[in-house]
Amino acid sequence: MIGWLKEILHANAVAGGPSAAPRKPAAPTVQRPAPAMMAPPPTAVRTEPVEAPVSRVRARQGETLSKQLALVIDLNVCVGCHACVTSCKQWNTSGSAGPLADARPYGANPTGTFFNRVQTYEAGEFPGTETIHFPKSCLHCEDPPCVPVCPTGASYKRKEDGIVLVDYDKCIGCKYCAWACPYGAREIDEERQVMTKCTLCVDRIYDENLPKEDRKPACVMACPTGARLFGDVKDPESEVSKAIRERGGYALMPEWETQPANQYLPRHKTPPVKH
Repeated sequence: MIGWLKEILHANAVAGGPSAAPRKPAAPTVQRPAPAMMAPPPTAVRTEPVEAPVSRVRARQGETLSKQLALVIDLNVCVGCHACVTSCKQWNTSGSAGPLADARPYGANPTGTFFNRVQTYEAGEFPGTETIHFPKSCLHCEDPPCVPVCPTGASYKRKEDGIVLVDYDKCIGCKYCAWACPYGAREIDEERQVMTKCTLCVDRIYDENLPKEDRKPACVMACPTGARLFGDVKDPESEVSKAIRERGGYALMPEWETQPANQYLPRHKTPPVKH
């Protein structure tokens, strides 16, 4: 875990002396919208919505798991088309995680809740500049700093597959987890006043009503260039593990010591052709 966060948690636990119980931070008052102000439910896109499997087994802080589902993103072939963004939004807003808020979606300053975003920027100096598309979502860290700071236990990491989730029934929208996450992967849903994040489409990947080849996150299924891979990074024979091993996959910002499960495959520059 992040060093400074460890020190804060340890200091809070021992501040009252050896015999004192750890103190819980006070939950801030959250103004939830009245039912009349809530947005109407979206048009159903699935005839029989599948609820995510209920997991009662939570991983202990710092526990090493035998299975860790994750995404591996190939930056060399990502074209920044945002198919992953829109498919993620469509699937999750109509499933167990939604509805996800949208404010002024067609206005000059649209805002909304997204589990996945693509950041595009220019790098280098003219005339040798290049455009980089960088998809980013929750990295499902092996040692997630968002979990221990949650005062209600709403944020947790599943023991069976390593997915980090939020229990909306326990979330009070205090934003402590967003403060602790160094990747900016958590967003507040302004209408429901709960924290949201990528779930790896947990209600899809275990849906036995889908063909086995379709039991993947919506973003993976939608990517037209195959830039997104999904699997168990703890299985050395999985597609994702082989890609990481053979193509130099790396974690984002390893200096934070969160051990992100999601990995990135580096870009390869093609030398210019001289005529």
